Amino acid sequence: MTRIVTLTLLCLLACLPAVGAAQNDRGHALLEGLVSRSFNDKADAIEAILQSEDERANDWLQALLDGNLQRLKEDGRFVVVVGNSGREWPVRDALSGEALGEISRRDLDRITINNALRGQLRSALSLVELYAGDERSRLAAAEGIIGEVDGELAAALESRLEEEESDKVRHRLSQALAVHRLERGEADAVETLAGSLNSNVRVALTRAAQSDDPALADAARRALADIQQTLKLNRVAETLYFGLSMGSVLVLAAIGLAITFGVMGVINMAHGELMMLGAYTTWAMQQLLPGQPGLALLLSIPAGFLVAALVGIAIERGVIQFLKGRPLETLLATFGISLILQQLVRTVISPLNRSVVTPEWMSGSVAINDALSLTLNRLYVMGFALLVFAALILIMRRTRLGLEVRAVTQNRAMARAMGIRATRVDILTFALGSGVAGLAGVALSQLTNVGPNLGQSYIIDSFMVVVFGGVGNLWGTLVAGLSLGVINQVLEPWAGAVLAKIMVLVFIILFIQKRPRGLFPQKGRAAEG
Repeated sequence: MTRIVTLTLLCLLACLPAVGAAQNDRGHALLEGLVSRSFNDKADAIEAILQSEDERANDWLQALLDGNLQRLKEDGRFVVVVGNSGREWPVRDALSGEALGEISRRDLDRITINNALRGQLRSALSLVELYAGDERSRLAAAEGIIGEVDGELAAALESRLEEEESDKVRHRLSQALAVHRLERGEADAVETLAGSLNSNVRVALTRAAQSDDPALADAARRALADIQQTLKLNRVAETLYFGLSMGSVLVLAAIGLAITFGVMGVINMAHGELMMLGAYTTWAMQQLLPGQPGLALLLSIPAGFLVAALVGIAIERGVIQFLKGRPLETLLATFGISLILQQLVRTVISPLNRSVVTPEWMSGSVAINDALSLTLNRLYVMGFALLVFAALILIMRRTRLGLEVRAVTQNRAMARAMGIRATRVDILTFALGSGVAGLAGVALSQLTNVGPNLGQSYIIDSFMVVVFGGVGNLWGTLVAGLSLGVINQVLEPWAGAVLAKIMVLVFIILFIQKRPRGLFPQKGRAAEG
């Protein structure tokens, strides 16, 4: 019976119960064969482990492949290393699974294997997974053996292909077999692999394209040309995704600024520091709720808004109200406030960056195909930006505050004559814009480290978005932010980050020469003046 067929029997009998101490003694004898200096003897020992039908066989073989199956020098006991950093390694008994605490690595003998044994182990373990009940595990195993199939494994895979019910797993198994056939020079295997974006498939086709067989080489080159076209489309989609995610960050950073700039005409250079406070609020919430990053993040949304809004009110009441109509003095004053806030954070917390733990449900990515994956944290930030934008649109269109804000934006003097308290509107507007900046900081904490200089990276880009989209226009901010994000992402690969920003700035300067009030200019008498 071949090794693969034996392993198949092991998979079918994997649920047999343990048999106590007698089995432990047998297990020790099985593992003893791995200590031999001869790699051929070790191959036979692996075969014996597979034939043993021991339920611990999969664990032993995986530990052997990972280099974690070792032996105590003192008494010859077999152990599995569960962490190999530092000088003391935590281990557990390979037979009983009992934790043995930490043992010095000098007291352990590692069981060595060569590349041939590694290939044997990978094939065996992959086939074990192909008989798992979970479709996801079977699919992962099928993907893992593409490019690793030998003649012995191919026979077992053909048998497994006939039994497999999942179309996705069958497709991967067909590709794995086709790569094996391609390596043997069978030109008809190219048809099965055509259009596949799997990296191992592309490697196999590249090798086949250099074959001495003209028919095989020609078919492989045509398949590779089609795959390259598909890869270009995927790279375009990836660039667009990263551009939109970057643009959504710019929208979050600029949308609060658009409100305050549009209503009050205030150039708030401390806007970036309000974002920084929102990010630090997220970090502080995680310190208050250790081990619960998801809950801490959800609570940080209202907390970050409130903290930034209160600081914004303090800035408006303490400084800006005395400088109305004096934009240069306002710019200098808010720049000074930004420096004060940065230094305050450095003194009270730390000048070093702080990392915020990303919740599990925001980690990882969504695989669209073998060449394109969308990271979940950016996807959530994009959705969050759209939710904030929709909430602000509702506030502006459906609430009394929104009506008063629009009235003051269009004509402050007329709004005052109609009985609207412009001072109250200024306070609430600045609080709202500052709070949205805090929400931007909460979102940014999931994309980058939190530090005193966090806001400085976005303040200039935020002003560009506001000017490009049209001062005080939320729809203009959305379109401008997403557009500039995509433009930046397209330019950066070949122009570099600095030159790309310069080119965007030049574009905006040229654009406002033609449209001084941006894409979506304000309406009203104040806007005309």
